[in-house]
Amino acid sequence: MGWFKREKEGITTSTKEKRETPEGLWEKCSNCKTIFSKDELAGMSYVCNRCNHHERIGSQQYFEILFDDGKYTELDTKVKAGDPLKFEDTKKYTDRIKTTQNKTGLTDAIRTAKGDLGGNKIVIAAMDFSFIGGSMGSVMGEKIARAIDVAIKEKAPFMIISKSGGARMMEAGLSLMQMAKVSGKLGQLSEAKLPYISFLTDPTTGGVTASFAMLGDINIAEPDALIAFAGPRVVRETIGRDLPDGFQKSEFVLEHGFLDYIVDRKELKDTLALSLELFRS
Repeated sequence: MGWFKREKEGITTSTKEKRETPEGLWEKCSNCKTIFSKDELAGMSYVCNRCNHHERIGSQQYFEILFDDGKYTELDTKVKAGDPLKFEDTKKYTDRIKTTQNKTGLTDAIRTAKGDLGGNKIVIAAMDFSFIGGSMGSVMGEKIARAIDVAIKEKAPFMIISKSGGARMMEAGLSLMQMAKVSGKLGQLSEAKLPYISFLTDPTTGGVTASFAMLGDINIAEPDALIAFAGPRVVRETIGRDLPDGFQKSEFVLEHGFLDYIVDRKELKDTLALSLELFRS
């Protein structure tokens, strides 16, 4: 029997270089845990094609979805919060603002912009939950008020995309004053016979819900969005009773007459374009 000696190495797998999937390329549905590439999910308007869960998105994504060709002009980009009450809890309010601005790249919890939607002029104010829970402070009230002035000047419809935890406690009474301020400006919009579309997304709560989010000529919402004044846990503890299934979700709110309709995000732009045409006719 002959003997054989291997002179060349067989097939080997190098372990010298550690191979990793680059971060930020993949996203997981927060409901059914299906994994998508980031570009794939963006192409679906951040809606899972398996369970139809609508992921929370920010103003940038909404602007890209709604404005024609993703082109728009942002308004009042330099408006920033002050600290008239010298508020401090676990940290100074001014420090919290700076930290959040550096982390998110936003100046505050709302951005406003003008452009075209389906060929119609429109002004949109969109909230960002990533900025201190989308809380309503003086900047939010001021930027919405200024955006309404632009809508009136350009004879354009106005839209607010709400996504908020409610009033910003660090501004106390000044925050609550924004409810009346924005509601008053919406009255001026109505006097100019221009439509106001209120679009409620997950979550829309507190003082935002208790004021301008419910004042739209049409009030619409995304599927399965939490829409409430006080959250379900607070309500449950207050009344001491179990809550109905789906309590305070957009489907429940629609059933009880507080919404005109619910629209899937993938159909949002076409539905809004049709609504704007109906207002024009």
